[in-house]
Amino acid sequence: MTTAMMSSGSTPQTHDAAARPAQAPRPRRANPLASTRVQSILLLITLLGAWEAATRLFKASKYLIPPVSDIVVALWRGLATGPMAKDGFWYHGGVTLGEILLGFFIGGGVGLAIGIVVSQMPKLETLLGPYVAALQSVPKVAVAPIIVVWLGFGISSKVMIICLLTFFPVLVTSIAGFKAVDPDRIDLLRSLSATRWQIFRKAKFPSALPYIFAGLNMAAAFSVVGAVVGEFVGAQAGLGVLILQMEAQADTAGSFAVCVVLSVIGILLTALLRRVQRRVLHWMPADSSQPAVNV
Repeated sequence: MTTAMMSSGSTPQTHDAAARPAQAPRPRRANPLASTRVQSILLLITLLGAWEAATRLFKASKYLIPPVSDIVVALWRGLATGPMAKDGFWYHGGVTLGEILLGFFIGGGVGLAIGIVVSQMPKLETLLGPYVAALQSVPKVAVAPIIVVWLGFGISSKVMIICLLTFFPVLVTSIAGFKAVDPDRIDLLRSLSATRWQIFRKAKFPSALPYIFAGLNMAAAFSVVGAVVGEFVGAQAGLGVLILQMEAQADTAGSFAVCVVLSVIGILLTALLRRVQRRVLHWMPADSSQPAVNV
Protein backbone atom coordinates (compact mmCIF):
# COMPACT_ATOMS: atom_id res chain seq x y z
CA MET A 1 0.00 0.00 0.00
CA THR A 2 2.86 2.33 0.83
CA THR A 3 4.51 1.42 -2.42
CA ALA A 4 1.31 2.22 -4.32
CA MET A 5 1.04 5.60 -2.65
CA MET A 6 4.69 6.36 -3.38
CA SER A 7 4.31 5.25 -6.97
CA SER A 8 1.35 7.53 -7.46
CA GLY A 9 3.39 10.46 -6.14
CA SER A 10 0.94 11.40 -3.36
CA THR A 11 1.32 11.42 0.40
CA PRO A 12 -1.17 11.81 3.25
CA GLN A 13 -0.02 15.41 3.64
CA THR A 14 -0.83 16.20 0.00
CA HIS A 15 -4.28 14.62 0.37
CA ASP A 16 -4.96 16.75 3.44
CA ALA A 17 -3.80 19.87 1.59
CA ALA A 18 -6.05 19.05 -1.34
CA ALA A 19 -9.00 18.43 0.94
CA ARG A 20 -8.54 21.79 2.69
CA PRO A 21 -10.63 24.57 1.12
CA ALA A 22 -8.65 27.34 -0.50
CA GLN A 23 -8.52 30.44 1.66
CA ALA A 24 -10.08 33.51 0.09
CA PRO A 25 -7.66 36.41 -0.36
CA ARG A 26 -7.98 39.07 2.26
CA PRO A 27 -9.75 42.16 0.93
CA ARG A 28 -7.51 45.14 0.64
CA ARG A 29 -8.34 48.10 2.79
CA ALA A 30 -9.63 51.03 0.78
CA ASN A 31 -7.24 53.92 0.74
CA PRO A 32 -9.18 57.01 1.92
CA LEU A 33 -6.87 59.25 -0.09
CA ALA A 34 -8.02 57.53 -3.29
CA SER A 35 -11.47 59.10 -2.98
CA THR A 36 -12.04 61.99 -5.38
CA ARG A 37 -14.02 63.88 -2.75
CA VAL A 38 -11.19 63.57 -0.21
CA GLN A 39 -8.67 64.69 -2.82
CA SER A 40 -10.85 67.70 -3.63
CA ILE A 41 -11.02 68.68 0.05
CA LEU A 42 -7.26 68.26 0.42
CA LEU A 43 -6.70 70.43 -2.65
CA LEU A 44 -8.94 73.14 -1.17
CA ILE A 45 -7.07 73.01 2.15
CA THR A 46 -3.74 73.23 0.30
CA LEU A 47 -4.83 76.24 -1.72
CA LEU A 48 -6.22 78.04 1.31
CA GLY A 49 -3.04 77.29 3.26
CA ALA A 50 -0.91 78.63 0.41
CA TRP A 51 -3.11 81.75 0.26
CA GLU A 52 -2.72 82.35 4.00
CA ALA A 53 1.03 81.75 3.89
CA ALA A 54 1.55 84.00 0.86
CA THR A 55 -0.34 86.93 2.38
CA ARG A 56 1.61 86.59 5.63
CA LEU A 57 4.97 86.08 3.92
CA PHE A 58 4.72 88.95 1.43
CA LYS A 59 2.83 91.17 3.91
CA ALA A 60 0.10 91.94 1.40
CA SER A 61 -2.27 94.75 2.25
CA LYS A 62 -5.50 93.46 3.79
CA TYR A 63 -7.44 95.98 1.71
CA LEU A 64 -6.24 94.25 -1.45
CA ILE A 65 -5.94 90.55 -0.56
CA PRO A 66 -7.02 89.65 2.98
CA PRO A 67 -5.67 86.47 4.58
CA VAL A 68 -7.93 83.45 4.83
CA SER A 69 -8.13 83.81 8.60
CA ASP A 70 -9.68 87.28 8.27
CA ILE A 71 -12.24 85.95 5.77
CA VAL A 72 -13.17 83.14 8.17
CA VAL A 73 -13.61 85.67 11.01
CA ALA A 74 -15.79 87.87 8.80
CA LEU A 75 -17.83 84.85 7.72
CA TRP A 76 -18.38 83.80 11.33
CA ARG A 77 -19.29 87.35 12.31
CA GLY A 78 -21.89 87.55 9.54
CA LEU A 79 -23.40 84.14 10.32
CA ALA A 80 -23.48 84.72 14.08
CA THR A 81 -26.08 87.49 13.78
CA GLY A 82 -29.82 87.01 14.11
CA PRO A 83 -31.96 86.00 11.11
CA MET A 84 -33.52 89.47 10.84
CA ALA A 85 -30.39 91.52 11.51
CA LYS A 86 -29.86 93.98 8.68
CA ASP A 87 -26.08 93.69 8.93
CA GLY A 88 -25.97 89.88 8.90
CA PHE A 89 -25.80 87.25 6.20
CA TRP A 90 -29.03 85.45 7.06
CA TYR A 91 -31.38 88.32 6.21
CA HIS A 92 -29.63 89.39 3.03
CA GLY A 93 -28.97 85.79 2.02
CA GLY A 94 -32.68 84.96 2.36
CA VAL A 95 -33.58 87.89 0.09
CA THR A 96 -31.04 86.84 -2.55
CA LEU A 97 -32.07 83.18 -2.32
CA GLY A 98 -35.72 84.11 -2.85
CA GLU A 99 -34.81 86.11 -5.94
CA ILE A 100 -32.69 83.25 -7.29
CA LEU A 101 -35.38 80.61 -6.84
CA LEU A 102 -38.17 82.76 -8.32
CA GLY A 103 -36.11 83.83 -11.33
CA PHE A 104 -34.76 80.33 -11.91
CA PHE A 105 -38.15 78.60 -11.88
CA ILE A 106 -39.92 81.28 -13.92
CA GLY A 107 -37.16 81.73 -16.50
CA GLY A 108 -36.42 78.01 -16.78
CA GLY A 109 -40.11 77.12 -16.95
CA VAL A 110 -40.87 79.65 -19.69
CA GLY A 111 -37.80 78.55 -21.66
CA LEU A 112 -38.84 74.90 -21.43
CA ALA A 113 -42.45 75.68 -22.38
CA ILE A 114 -41.41 77.64 -25.47
CA GLY A 115 -38.91 74.92 -26.37
CA ILE A 116 -41.70 72.33 -26.27
CA VAL A 117 -43.96 74.47 -28.46
CA VAL A 118 -41.17 75.15 -30.95
CA SER A 119 -40.30 71.45 -31.13
CA GLN A 120 -43.87 70.68 -32.16
CA MET A 121 -43.94 73.46 -34.76
CA PRO A 122 -40.74 73.57 -36.85
CA LYS A 123 -41.93 76.61 -38.78
CA LEU A 124 -42.16 78.53 -35.51
CA GLU A 125 -38.48 77.92 -34.88
CA THR A 126 -37.62 79.44 -38.26
CA LEU A 127 -39.83 82.41 -37.47
CA LEU A 128 -38.54 83.08 -33.96
CA GLY A 129 -34.90 82.04 -34.50
CA PRO A 130 -33.51 85.48 -35.49
CA TYR A 131 -35.31 87.22 -32.63
CA VAL A 132 -34.07 84.71 -30.08
CA ALA A 133 -30.50 85.08 -31.36
CA ALA A 134 -30.78 88.88 -31.23
CA LEU A 135 -32.08 88.90 -27.67
CA GLN A 136 -29.52 86.36 -26.55
CA SER A 137 -26.64 88.46 -27.89
CA VAL A 138 -27.71 91.54 -25.91
CA PRO A 139 -25.57 91.79 -22.73
CA LYS A 140 -27.92 91.51 -19.78
CA VAL A 141 -25.70 93.75 -17.66
CA ALA A 142 -26.40 96.59 -20.12
CA VAL A 143 -30.19 96.26 -19.85
CA ALA A 144 -30.20 95.71 -16.07
CA PRO A 145 -30.36 99.46 -15.25
CA ILE A 146 -33.28 99.86 -17.65
CA ILE A 147 -35.13 96.98 -16.00
CA VAL A 148 -34.57 98.54 -12.58
CA VAL A 149 -35.97 101.85 -13.87
CA TRP A 150 -39.02 100.03 -15.24
CA LEU A 151 -39.75 97.76 -12.27
CA GLY A 152 -38.20 99.64 -9.36
CA PHE A 153 -35.79 98.60 -6.63
CA GLY A 154 -37.92 95.73 -5.34
CA ILE A 155 -37.67 92.02 -5.97
CA SER A 156 -39.46 92.14 -9.34
CA SER A 157 -36.56 93.79 -11.18
CA LYS A 158 -34.09 91.22 -9.87
CA VAL A 159 -36.39 88.36 -10.80
CA MET A 160 -36.74 89.76 -14.33
CA ILE A 161 -32.95 89.99 -14.75
CA ILE A 162 -32.55 86.40 -13.55
CA CYS A 163 -35.31 85.27 -15.92
CA LEU A 164 -33.46 86.80 -18.86
CA LEU A 165 -30.29 84.95 -17.89
CA THR A 166 -31.95 81.58 -17.25
CA PHE A 167 -34.42 81.63 -20.13
CA PHE A 168 -32.04 81.23 -23.05
CA PRO A 169 -29.91 78.27 -21.84
CA VAL A 170 -33.00 76.18 -21.13
CA LEU A 171 -34.65 77.21 -24.40
CA VAL A 172 -31.63 76.42 -26.58
CA THR A 173 -30.77 73.12 -24.89
CA SER A 174 -34.38 71.91 -24.89
CA ILE A 175 -34.74 72.60 -28.61
CA ALA A 176 -31.46 70.77 -29.23
CA GLY A 177 -32.69 67.85 -27.13
CA PHE A 178 -35.99 67.53 -29.00
CA LYS A 179 -34.05 67.49 -32.27
CA ALA A 180 -31.70 64.77 -31.01
CA VAL A 181 -34.38 62.08 -30.78
CA ASP A 182 -33.70 58.95 -32.81
CA PRO A 183 -35.86 59.06 -35.99
CA ASP A 184 -36.23 55.28 -35.91
CA ARG A 185 -38.07 55.50 -32.61
CA ILE A 186 -40.51 58.00 -34.06
CA ASP A 187 -41.05 55.84 -37.15
CA LEU A 188 -41.67 52.83 -34.92
CA LEU A 189 -44.28 54.68 -32.88
CA ARG A 190 -45.95 55.97 -36.03
CA SER A 191 -46.11 52.44 -37.40
CA LEU A 192 -47.97 51.51 -34.21
CA SER A 193 -50.49 54.31 -34.87
CA ALA A 194 -49.24 56.44 -31.98
CA THR A 195 -50.71 59.91 -31.66
CA ARG A 196 -48.66 63.09 -31.71
CA TRP A 197 -48.89 63.40 -27.93
CA GLN A 198 -47.82 59.79 -27.45
CA ILE A 199 -44.79 60.30 -29.69
CA PHE A 200 -43.84 63.37 -27.68
CA ARG A 201 -44.32 61.64 -24.32
CA LYS A 202 -42.70 58.31 -25.23
CA ALA A 203 -39.85 59.40 -27.49
CA LYS A 204 -39.14 63.12 -27.72
CA PHE A 205 -39.38 64.22 -24.11
CA PRO A 206 -37.31 61.34 -22.60
CA SER A 207 -34.61 61.89 -25.23
CA ALA A 208 -34.52 65.63 -24.51
CA LEU A 209 -34.28 65.29 -20.71
CA PRO A 210 -30.44 65.10 -20.54
CA TYR A 211 -30.23 68.27 -22.63
CA ILE A 212 -32.86 70.00 -20.50
CA PHE A 213 -30.96 69.21 -17.32
CA ALA A 214 -27.76 70.49 -18.92
CA GLY A 215 -29.53 73.80 -19.58
CA LEU A 216 -30.94 73.88 -16.05
CA ASN A 217 -27.46 73.40 -14.57
CA MET A 218 -26.19 76.36 -16.58
CA ALA A 219 -29.25 78.39 -15.61
CA ALA A 220 -28.60 77.67 -11.92
CA ALA A 221 -25.17 79.32 -12.14
CA PHE A 222 -26.53 82.24 -14.18
CA SER A 223 -29.31 82.84 -11.65
CA VAL A 224 -26.80 83.58 -8.88
CA VAL A 225 -24.93 85.98 -11.17
CA GLY A 226 -28.17 87.67 -12.23
CA ALA A 227 -29.28 88.23 -8.63
CA VAL A 228 -25.99 89.91 -7.68
CA VAL A 229 -25.95 92.05 -10.84
CA GLY A 230 -29.49 93.21 -10.18
CA GLU A 231 -28.64 94.07 -6.59
CA PHE A 232 -25.54 95.96 -7.71
CA VAL A 233 -27.64 98.12 -10.04
CA GLY A 234 -30.26 98.97 -7.45
CA ALA A 235 -31.73 97.16 -4.47
CA GLN A 236 -32.68 97.64 -0.86
CA ALA A 237 -31.50 94.29 0.48
CA GLY A 238 -29.54 91.25 -0.66
CA LEU A 239 -26.00 89.93 -0.66
CA GLY A 240 -25.08 92.24 -3.54
CA VAL A 241 -26.11 95.23 -1.44
CA LEU A 242 -24.04 93.84 1.43
CA ILE A 243 -20.99 93.60 -0.84
CA LEU A 244 -21.40 97.25 -1.89
CA GLN A 245 -21.69 98.33 1.73
CA MET A 246 -18.56 96.42 2.73
CA GLU A 247 -16.60 97.76 -0.22
CA ALA A 248 -17.59 101.29 0.81
CA GLN A 249 -16.16 100.53 4.26
CA ALA A 250 -13.00 98.98 2.76
CA ASP A 251 -13.96 95.65 4.36
CA THR A 252 -12.41 93.39 1.75
CA ALA A 253 -12.50 90.35 4.03
CA GLY A 254 -16.24 90.83 4.49
CA SER A 255 -16.74 91.06 0.70
CA PHE A 256 -14.86 87.79 0.26
CA ALA A 257 -17.01 86.23 2.99
CA VAL A 258 -20.18 87.24 1.13
CA CYS A 259 -18.75 85.68 -2.04
CA VAL A 260 -18.25 82.46 -0.07
CA VAL A 261 -21.94 82.51 0.88
CA LEU A 262 -22.91 83.06 -2.77
CA SER A 263 -20.69 80.15 -3.81
CA VAL A 264 -22.35 77.89 -1.24
CA ILE A 265 -25.79 78.86 -2.56
CA GLY A 266 -24.71 78.00 -6.10
CA ILE A 267 -23.18 74.69 -5.01
CA LEU A 268 -26.31 73.67 -3.10
CA LEU A 269 -28.60 74.58 -5.99
CA THR A 270 -26.46 72.63 -8.47
CA ALA A 271 -26.24 69.63 -6.11
CA LEU A 272 -30.03 69.62 -5.74
CA LEU A 273 -30.44 69.67 -9.51
CA ARG A 274 -28.01 66.79 -9.95
CA ARG A 275 -29.86 64.79 -7.33
CA VAL A 276 -33.14 65.32 -9.16
CA GLN A 277 -31.39 64.46 -12.43
CA ARG A 278 -30.15 61.13 -11.05
CA ARG A 279 -33.67 60.28 -9.89
CA VAL A 280 -35.30 61.23 -13.18
CA LEU A 281 -32.61 59.78 -15.47
CA HIS A 282 -32.07 56.58 -13.50
CA TRP A 283 -32.49 54.61 -16.71
CA MET A 284 -29.51 56.23 -18.41
CA PRO A 285 -25.79 55.43 -18.01
CA ALA A 286 -23.92 57.89 -15.82
CA ASP A 287 -21.57 58.96 -18.61
CA SER A 288 -24.38 59.90 -21.01
CA SER A 289 -26.74 61.67 -18.63
CA GLN A 290 -24.98 65.01 -19.08
CA PRO A 291 -24.31 65.66 -22.76
CA ALA A 292 -22.20 68.52 -23.96
CA VAL A 293 -24.36 71.16 -25.60
CA ASN A 294 -23.11 74.20 -27.47
CA VAL A 295 -25.30 77.21 -26.73
